[in-house]
Amino acid sequence: MPSYKELLAQKAKLEEQLEAVRVKELEQIIAHVKQAISDYGLTAEDIGLASKGKAKAKRTVAPKYRDPKTGATWTGRGRAPAWIAGKNYERFSIA
Repeated sequence: MPSYKELLAQKAKLEEQLEAVRVKELEQIIAHVKQAISDYGLTAEDIGLASKGKAKAKRTVAPKYRDPKTGATWTGRGRAPAWIAGKNYERFSIA
């Protein structure tokens, strides 16, 4: 039966061989993939590496309330501005 040190040496040798074979095979695979991309005119979107289309755009919301004194508006979303907070919103309604 081999000793612990002998087995460790074998392991190190096998790991070196594994890495050498991996690098060699990767070179071949990368060349094959590049050729396929070139042959078929593929893009990053086609193979799922980039998003298709545009990102969702934020929609702007029309204002629902207007301050008659300053002309400032508020959509009704988020925290109410000081000019309308605690007051009857109907007074400031645009439509």
